[in-house]
Amino acid sequence: MDSLRKIGVIARSLDSISNIEFKEYELSKGQYLYLVRIGENPGIILQQLCEMICVDKTTGSRAVNNLVKAQLIRKEISANNRKNQLLYLTEKGKEMYDIVDRENKYSNEVALNGFSASERKLFNQLLDKAKDNVGKDWQKVKRGEKREY
Repeated sequence: MDSLRKIGVIARSLDSISNIEFKEYELSKGQYLYLVRIGENPGIILQQLCEMICVDKTTGSRAVNNLVKAQLIRKEISANNRKNQLLYLTEKGKEMYDIVDRENKYSNEVALNGFSASERKLFNQLLDKAKDNVGKDWQKVKRGEKREY
């Protein structure tokens, strides 16, 4: 099995676990990604959030609106640019963020169990490099360009 398939199996497994565990909080599929990024970047705008998660604006907007309806995040009009809505966690969202953050830390420890400190550091460096490489292709395709393969 090649590296990307292994990464895919890990990502799908963790996503599936999270979706099952977060169901009791009525946090639907994948919404925790948005919640965490907004918690880490208070005042982020939708476009930045979508680029960070690598989703199109329509998908991101739908997820954000659902989180607003669930009273986990709130929108504020930017004083600098009235077209921009700044995204923040509500008190309920902050509580949920803490739960999701604990789950993330736990999952990280499980995944990296048995790795030495230097292996963890190298693993993260290699993943960053792969993420940057794929991110460049994502930007190209998003602009309508074709990849050559």
